[in-house]
Amino acid sequence: MKTRQHTASHLLGVNLYIQQAIFILIIVLCFSALISPPIALLLGVIMVNVFGNPFAEYNHIAVTFLLQFSVIGLGFGMNATDALSAGKEGFLLTIFSIFSTLILGTFLGKWLKTDKKTSHLISCGTAICGGSAIAAISPVIKSNENQTSIALGVIFILNSIALFVFPFIGHQLDLSQKDFGLWCAIAIHDTSSVVGAANKYGAEALQIATTVKLARALWIIPISLLTAAIFKNKNSKIKIPYFIGLFILAMLLNTYVPATAIVAPHIVNIAKIGLTITLFLIGATLNINTLKSVGVKPLLQGVLLWIFIAGLGLASILYLA
Repeated sequence: MKTRQHTASHLLGVNLYIQQAIFILIIVLCFSALISPPIALLLGVIMVNVFGNPFAEYNHIAVTFLLQFSVIGLGFGMNATDALSAGKEGFLLTIFSIFSTLILGTFLGKWLKTDKKTSHLISCGTAICGGSAIAAISPVIKSNENQTSIALGVIFILNSIALFVFPFIGHQLDLSQKDFGLWCAIAIHDTSSVVGAANKYGAEALQIATTVKLARALWIIPISLLTAAIFKNKNSKIKIPYFIGLFILAMLLNTYVPATAIVAPHIVNIAKIGLTITLFLIGATLNINTLKSVGVKPLLQGVLLWIFIAGLGLASILYLA
C-alpha cells in the first residue's frame, strides 16, 4: 500500500516537473522572434488545457506586474506631441462609447436577467479597459468571487478572439494605421490585447492605440464614483491606475530628453517581450472550466455589447472622422 502511494506521489512530482519545464520553455521562447503576441496567447490556452498551469497561484500577480511594466516601457517609444494629438481625436468617441455601452449593458442585463453585479462588471469591462476595470469596480460593488470570475471569464474569452480577428478585419477593410489604432483602443477590452493587436498592425497603430486606451483607462475613476453612488456604497475604496502616470513620464522623457534615445529602443524591445509573456500568461488562465463557468447569458451580454462597441467605433471612424 505504501509502495503504491509512494509511486503515485513520485509520478505526480515527475508530472509537475514536466509541466514546469514546458511552461518555462514557452516563456523562454517568448524572448525570441519565433512567438508573436497572438501565438503566445494561443500557446497559453493550449498549455493550460493540455498540461495544466503549474504556476496558477502566481499567474494574476505576474500578469498585473508584467502588463504595467510593458505599458510603461512602451512609453519610451512614443512621442508626446503625436500622442496628445491622437488622444484629442479619440476623446469624444471615448466618452460617447463608454456611456452608451454602460447604458446598453444595463438594459441587456435586465433583458437577459443576468445577475445585476455580474452584468455591471461585464458592462464596465467592455466600456473601459477589460480586466483592469473589473478589478477596480468589483470592490466598489462588493461583488463575490463567482460574480467577478464570470465577468473576467467573458472579457478574457472575447479578448482572445479580438487579438486574432481585429488585425484580419483591419487588413480586409484596408484601415490606415491611425484608424486601426483608434478602433483597437475603442473596441478591444484589455490593454494587453489592444497593444498586442496594434503592435501586429504597425508602429503608428501601436502608438495611437496605447495612448487612447490608457486615456480611456482613466475613466475607471469617475465610473467607480458613479458606481458607488448607484450601488449606494459610500465607503468603497477606489483603485487609481498610477502606472499610467509613469507611462506619461516615459513618453515625456523620450520626447524631450535627447539622452534617452540611447536606451529607449532597448527598453521598448524588453517591453514588447514582456507583453508577449503577459499574453501567454493570460492564455494560461483560459481552461475549459473557466469557459464552462461563464454561462450563456453573461457571455451573450458580453458578445452583444462587444458587437455594439466594435460596430459603433468602426462606423464612427470610417464615416464621421
